[in-house]
Amino acid sequence: MTDTLRPALAYHLTVGKGPPVLFLPGYASDMEGAKALALETWAKASGRTFCRFDYAGCGASEGAFEEQTLTGWRDDALEMLDLFSEPAILVGSSMGGWIALMLARDHPERVAALVGIAAAADFTDWGFSMEEKMKLLQNGRIERASPYADQPTVFTSRFWQSGEASRMTAAAIAISCPVRLIHGLGDRDVPVDRSMHLLHQIRSGDVQATLVKHGDHRLSRDEDIALLIRTIEGLS
Repeated sequence: MTDTLRPALAYHLTVGKGPPVLFLPGYASDMEGAKALALETWAKASGRTFCRFDYAGCGASEGAFEEQTLTGWRDDALEMLDLFSEPAILVGSSMGGWIALMLARDHPERVAALVGIAAAADFTDWGFSMEEKMKLLQNGRIERASPYADQPTVFTSRFWQSGEASRMTAAAIAISCPVRLIHGLGDRDVPVDRSMHLLHQIRSGDVQATLVKHGDHRLSRDEDIALLIRTIEGLS
């Protein structure tokens, strides 16, 4: 059910057969990325149900970016699951992988399977230096130069504190659905050992990790997207 007090979310829904596929973007990203658009093209060609969307404060959705939190974006993804009448395959990129893991753990009846692309679970812990954490607490925000955009990436204390309160990888993760983890060995943003850690922590007996030798963080090359599509089809 949509809360009228929450920002209206922009999304594109392709209606077809199931299980439906929901793409969850990474931090400060949107639904216009190469992976999301490629999956939509695949879904239309194969007659699959697929949804791509923008979190609140991102892309075409309502809301101010610096007012958002990790748990708020988790709730945005949960709202998108309301579009489907059956459990979905979640495809989460980077931070979207963290959100997908939370949904699979907390709403197992709504998740058929999960694909994490450089899943960045708990990155508010390991992804920030002590100096950055202190600046977040003291100043309320920090900026980092972005390799993907002309403008710096902003992180707020509001988001960081929400992430710290949502950390999940220190103990076993109660997820029972099939999980596929894809990670590029050339990823400079999320260390590959984060996926290896998830491989051990997720309780499901059906967890597989695929390492891409020359893959970067985004894994948006043609061969990366072909691997992603094969992975989703293998879960269907």
